[in-house]
Amino acid sequence: MYSNLMNGRCLSGTISSETNEWLAKTGVTAPAINVIENDKDYKVEMAAPGMTKDDFKVNVDENNNLTICMEKKEEKKEEKKDKKYLRREFSYSKFQQTILLPENVEKDKISAKVEHGILSIEIPKVKEEEKQKTSKAIEVK
Repeated sequence: MYSNLMNGRCLSGTISSETNEWLAKTGVTAPAINVIENDKDYKVEMAAPGMTKDDFKVNVDENNNLTICMEKKEEKKEEKKDKKYLRREFSYSKFQQTILLPENVEKDKISAKVEHGILSIEIPKVKEEEKQKTSKAIEVK
């Protein structure tokens, strides 16, 4: 089933060609992403060294698009009063990736956490018994 999900339709990410071109010019790379599947759920892992939960926004829309946004702003100041010297260093990083989720996920139970430099997103699958409950015989009149 995993090969079906990664065939370009489900759980595959999209980064625009303009973004790829810009990343190549600047020598920056997009964070690495792992997608793991087991019987109960899918798990998306993204390398996020130095990031906190406040740096991320994770959303799912009505079209089953899981969007991961990361934005980190940092400003360092160094002042030396004896020399009247002021130095500032600005750092700004922004990243967004969209992943199309398969139909067999429970969107309202998706969870995310940042731990040890890894953003982990748990995407539970719909249980087989719940799938069976949703099927119904239609009487033809």
